Amino acid sequence: MGYCAMNAADLMTRDPIAVSRDTSLEKAATLMVEHRISGLPVVDEAGAVIGMITEGDLIRRAELDTSGQAPGWLSRFLVPGLAAEEYPHSYGVRVREVMTEKVIAIIPDTPLSAIVQSMEAHCVKRLPVVQDGKLIGMVSRTDLLRVLSALLGARKVVELRGAVSDDRELALAPPR
Repeated sequence: MGYCAMNAADLMTRDPIAVSRDTSLEKAATLMVEHRISGLPVVDEAGAVIGMITEGDLIRRAELDTSGQAPGWLSRFLVPGLAAEEYPHSYGVRVREVMTEKVIAIIPDTPLSAIVQSMEAHCVKRLPVVQDGKLIGMVSRTDLLRVLSALLGARKVVELRGAVSDDRELALAPPR
């Protein structure tokens, strides 16, 4: 299969690690560190994606002494209620308090080009793959890099196959 014909089902991570809205932030952070992933889908009891929790959701925390340091700190004084909205992100203890609820998801047949366009358009690093309303996989930037690496490796093999076979041919070959 050519890389251009790839879709989400071809490159997704199957059976991804997911958390519930009631998972502790400690557990979610530990899962991310242990599995070297930067985000987790949040699913309900039926397996439907209801949110995402990412490193970005966890970096402005009281424990890190980084709460209240968000870009646009001046808006905190100009926008009524903003500080109250940020409080759960800084002090919450459950995934539901810090997760992003607006989720951009894709289906298994989503073409590679549409996956990249969606990631760029929505400024996300991973997309849940859903089928029949349930999470079946995740496509991340790392999955895209695997495809790129394989493509570059395949190109290298083709270049090597076309390489000159001895020094005489090398001397006669035009410079690249």
